[in-house]
Amino acid sequence: MSRKIVTMGEIMLRLSTPEHRRFVQSQSFDVCYGGGEANVAVSLSNYGYDAEFVSAVPQNEIGDSAVNALRTYGVGTEHIARCGERLGIYYLESGSAMRPSKVIYDRAGSSIATAGKEEFDFDAIMKDADWFHFTGITPAVSDSAAELVKAALVAAKANNVKVSCDLNFRKKLWTSQKAQSVMRPLMEYVDVCIGNEEDAAKVLGYEIENNDVVSGKLNTEGYKGMFEKMADELGFEVCVSSLRVSHSASDNGWSGCVYNAKNKEFFCSREYRITPIVDRIGGGDSFAAGMICGLLDGKDPKDALSFAVAASALKHTIPGDFNLFSRAEVEALMEGDGSGRVQR
Repeated sequence: MSRKIVTMGEIMLRLSTPEHRRFVQSQSFDVCYGGGEANVAVSLSNYGYDAEFVSAVPQNEIGDSAVNALRTYGVGTEHIARCGERLGIYYLESGSAMRPSKVIYDRAGSSIATAGKEEFDFDAIMKDADWFHFTGITPAVSDSAAELVKAALVAAKANNVKVSCDLNFRKKLWTSQKAQSVMRPLMEYVDVCIGNEEDAAKVLGYEIENNDVVSGKLNTEGYKGMFEKMADELGFEVCVSSLRVSHSASDNGWSGCVYNAKNKEFFCSREYRITPIVDRIGGGDSFAAGMICGLLDGKDPKDALSFAVAASALKHTIPGDFNLFSRAEVEALMEGDGSGRVQR
């Protein structure tokens, strides 16, 4: 029987500079669509799940294009409201070597930021759903978007739906103080919490000491202690984080760690060295989707983590927000086929 997964958030038009050019050099942009929860839905659809995306887009050709981008990969779009004046945009300058990537948002007043609860029947949306996923980006877009998330969470729990949240702090959208005031109350609905050390600190107020992702000196015991505290205080069943060591914009170490509150087990995955990175945007979303997939498949959290890390490592090798790899390709990497040899 197919498992139904609902994600909710903003899908945006992405305009990126070609060939790693700087904004000032570019005479044109490459166009695609993406956004945290939309990216998760695409991954899960690729893995064979019934993925539904809830959002709002304008009733015009740009809104149509965003919806069609999701339909191309089998994502359900019947619960996307057509309202508001504009689709959010983000501009991407892809970094290379020691030059970091840059993102500029143009999303104020977007359709999802102005949509009201009357646009959505959340009880109908959550009926027969197995899982609901959201991120900390959507409540940051506007106060009304935060209210939408709360309404969706209430309906999810009323329908006995498992809930995951990727904390995803975005300093260009809100302050840490505002994030904590909005997000901490929402955590009572969350079963699986996903977020790195910065997300946990900025969104929930949990810190790790002596952790340096730049040098690669990761304090994994610090993650364990932080996760134990989060699970005890906020009631999470599973806490999970990707672990990115940034040697440069083109060269990252990529792994993850997970805490299973049921048996108090903490586990760190193998690390993949990703170089050169083609596009890291959407890497965290592909990680979240891999984790959800593994848990829905009935995997132990540590096995789900191994799938998530492999899936997101592969995402770094293709352009665009969406992760377009199959289960078989992810499993092949997990089993050790990371040579990159031509397959004939």
